[in-house]
Amino acid sequence: MTPTTATAPITPDAFETEFVDALKQLFEEKIVFNQVLGLKITAIAPDKVTARINMKPELVGHYSHNRIHGGVISACLDAMGGLACMAAIGARHMNETPQQRLHRFGKLGTIDLRIDYLRPAVSDHFELRAEVMRLGSRVASTRMEFLAADGKLLSTGAGAYIVS
Repeated sequence: MTPTTATAPITPDAFETEFVDALKQLFEEKIVFNQVLGLKITAIAPDKVTARINMKPELVGHYSHNRIHGGVISACLDAMGGLACMAAIGARHMNETPQQRLHRFGKLGTIDLRIDYLRPAVSDHFELRAEVMRLGSRVASTRMEFLAADGKLLSTGAGAYIVS
């Protein structure tokens, strides 16, 4: 018998349209708080997700400087960490139908969240990025970024999420 070597699971380059559309609907419409924040997904890939929010008066934390509230930043980064987990789980189970994969997100929840506020967040819109650093069978670890329209890094986040 010849020895066998373990191969890493194949990670898809892109998801099928049905999965992406359903994930966008879940994230942007069914999670009502994301609507309040104005979170809009700009890209979903197995290894990275991106989104955007526009600044609006309801999000101001400091009235005289027109800065976005730190709680908005925290909530957005938490949501992005969860979205990154969804993408990673979706990529791990490509042998299932899109609906079967979407059903897996029912138990997803935040265990721990850390936000570092690096500079005052003043911009007409903000870009958000998130990626999964490790996806285990029960817990995922993520890293997130909150950026100004000009690309300046304003805040970072790290989160742990229950995935099963």
